[in-house]
This record gives sequence, C-alpha cells and structure tokens, in this order.
Amino acid sequence: MDEMRFFSARAHQLLLPALLLAASLAAQQSPDSAPTSSSRAHKPAARLRPAGPSDGVLADGVYHNAFFGFSCKLPYGWVDRSADMRADDQPGKALLLFAIFERPPEATGDTVNSAVIITAESASSYPGLRTAADYFGPLTELATSKGFKLVNEPYAFPVGAKQLVRGDFSKQLGTLTMQQSSLVLVEKGYVVSFTFIAGNDDEINSLIEDLSFGATRKPDPAKIPAKK
Repeated sequence: MDEMRFFSARAHQLLLPALLLAASLAAQQSPDSAPTSSSRAHKPAARLRPAGPSDGVLADGVYHNAFFGFSCKLPYGWVDRSADMRADDQPGKALLLFAIFERPPEATGDTVNSAVIITAESASSYPGLRTAADYFGPLTELATSKGFKLVNEPYAFPVGAKQLVRGDFSKQLGTLTMQQSSLVLVEKGYVVSFTFIAGNDDEINSLIEDLSFGATRKPDPAKIPAKK
C-alpha cells in the first residue's frame, strides 16, 4: 500500500505538468478567431538531440526516435511545439520527446486544438510498476481529478508488431468534447507515453495510425471497445 501511494505521488510530480499543459493548449478556443495562413505554415526541419532516450530527429514531416524505435508523422500544416515545451532535463521530471499541435497557441479557434504528446520517464521512478497497465492507475486518478471522464478501461492495443496498453478519456469544454487516448509501453527501462488529443474518435484513431514501430498495420477496429 505504501509503495502504491508513493507511486501515485510520483505520478503527480512527473506526469501532471505534461498532462495539464497538453490539455490546456488543446482546449484553447475562440469563435471569433482563426489561425492565419502564416501561423499554420509548416516548415519541416531536422532537429537533433543528444544520444539516449531523448534522441530524435524531425525531418520531412516525420519524427523518428531511434532509441525507442518508433516514428510519428506530422499531419499537414501542424506545428511542432517540442522545443517550446521542452524544459532542460531535470531529475524528477518527465522527458518530453515530441509535441505537435494542430495550431499554435496564439491562433485560437472554435474547435479542440488537436495534439500528439510523447513523453518518456524512467521506470525506476515508479516503485511497484511492473507493466504498462500499472501506469494507468495514477494516470486515471490524475485525469479524473482534472475533469476528465474515463471512457474505456486500459486494454491491450497493438501498433505494428509492438504491444501497447491504451486508455481513453474525455472532457467537456462548453459545447465541445475533448477526446484523449493514451498509449503506454515500458521499453528499455522507461515508461513511454503517447497521448493523442482531438475532438472526436475518428481523428484520434487517424492520429494513432501515424505512429509506427517497424512494420505497421492499421489498428483493428474490433480491438477498440465500444464507448460506455
């Protein structure tokens, strides 16, 4: 019990800032304002980070992470916010690998600002964690405490040949509903979390299709539980 209580406390320290930042940026909305063509322009550029779990390259609209062996494609016109959101690596904080948004924060709109946020945390920071499913205990606690509703309990979800665990959440934003799906795996001593935010399930699943581990295939709709 003490071990799981510490596990939950560490989740508040490590995961909460990334979760809340992603949600707050995605929730930005204003019916009287829309993105300009200049702010939405996407200019792919290569970015290099030091070797290790933060090793990643963005080139030709695709983010590649050789350390964890995955790639994530940017939807056309989306904005890479990784550098803006990434703080210097510090003990006790999640490592932001990649963050993209449909529009920049200054370009508000009347829809959910869809996003993909990818983080990695040392598994040793979570005493008691054995599998990716264990991560959803504190994640669900945090999400529900901030107004999210659990839509689907964690379930096995393959992406290509890689087996992940997926959990689905939603949050009401006035007349809008923000959908959030988190995919998690434990790899090379790290908990890797892929968070997808959008205004509907179809867009969430479309974003997940842009994530690949080696040889890929589209997620099987039959493996996605019906909403409660």
